[in-house]
Amino acid sequence: MFMHRYSAQTYALMRIIVGFTFLWHGMQKLFGYPLPMPFEAPAFIVYIAGPLELFGGILIMLGLFTSWTAFLCSGLMAVAYWMGHGTKAFLPSVNGGELAVLYCFVFLYIAAAGAGIWSMDSKRQKG
Repeated sequence: MFMHRYSAQTYALMRIIVGFTFLWHGMQKLFGYPLPMPFEAPAFIVYIAGPLELFGGILIMLGLFTSWTAFLCSGLMAVAYWMGHGTKAFLPSVNGGELAVLYCFVFLYIAAAGAGIWSMDSKRQKG
């Protein structure tokens, strides 16, 4: 496979981009930025999910405490799916939960695989 030699770099890019996109969900819940929430969210979603998304996204993007953070974010997305989407219909494409499912399983993979290269965890292990 011609891309095999770039698997470590590709994984690092995925971790960084996933963390970056995830942190903006927390920004939206906590600060209404860049767009306000499309609905009035209950306080527990704002004050529990918001910080977990914001700080979890930052930590995953930086690759700091990556496995534990990704595991926590995976669980958060599983709960988010079943609370917000899973009760509406079975299929994620019908109930609007595709993003929650994808985040859940990408974070679960990151939790199992670790931070990889270009991470603060790898720098801490060397030092």
